[in-house]
Amino acid sequence: MADTFVYKRVNDCDIHGVFHETCAEQAPLLIYIHGGGLIWGTRNDMNSEQIRLYNEAGFNVCSVDYRLAPESKLSEIRDDVKDLLVWIKTQASVQFDFDRERVAVVGSSAGGYLALLSGTFDVKPDAIVAFYGYGQVTGDWYQNPSPHFTSMPKVPEMLATQLIQPHPISSSPIERRYAIYLYCRQQGTWLDWVAGSDAVDEGQLAHYAPLELADSDYPPTLLIHGDDDEDVPYAESVAMKEKLDAAGVPNELMTIARGKHNFDANMDDPDSVRAVNHGIAFLQERFQMKTI
Repeated sequence: MADTFVYKRVNDCDIHGVFHETCAEQAPLLIYIHGGGLIWGTRNDMNSEQIRLYNEAGFNVCSVDYRLAPESKLSEIRDDVKDLLVWIKTQASVQFDFDRERVAVVGSSAGGYLALLSGTFDVKPDAIVAFYGYGQVTGDWYQNPSPHFTSMPKVPEMLATQLIQPHPISSSPIERRYAIYLYCRQQGTWLDWVAGSDAVDEGQLAHYAPLELADSDYPPTLLIHGDDDEDVPYAESVAMKEKLDAAGVPNELMTIARGKHNFDANMDDPDSVRAVNHGIAFLQERFQMKTI
């Protein structure tokens, strides 16, 4: 059973989630944050087979929206995830049955970045699983033209600009927004479009970097990344693991040999099933559940 809800209203923009309930009472909750370069994506993007696997393993699943760039900037996107966790930990149990002391955040790509960022909040999850996420937003791979994306047909600036909406949005399919992301990656301007030139110029970006902010209070974390990722470099997860090791945080890096970006979209691939099941086992151990 799936129930749609609103966890936040801001500037006439309703921000939704969808709750997929498991059969057990007071089961742990897995919050899923979608990817999309912080520019596109919806709460319905979560792979249905992954939802089934998580539910059957004893997890409630909550897949959520957040405001999207460039209409909203990184500070507002971060605030949405902060407010989501506060809502989950303090109010959501009135509406849904789950254990507030066993809440995990799982995300992929930009959602993996937001999952990692959530570990630095005052109200934080109890565990994190990041699929091909990143620990900072100032790397050369995001600030310079990407060889992978420049090999694709060039997106004119006019097209990217025309796709920007006159008001905040919190949900959009890839078909309507991918050209914005492609343009940014071809030009090396993703950071300006997502964070805003003021944040870049004023050197505020350390406030959005889990690689810089993580400390000994950071939640136990599983990093999953393909070592042939053409979008988010595998080195991002390696660096995050080194940071967590230095802080004494329980963590693990699962490397998918020859794994590309978004490898887990194909759940017919044994590596995808293995990665998801490893994430389940990691969370079950952290939450003292029966292992699969």
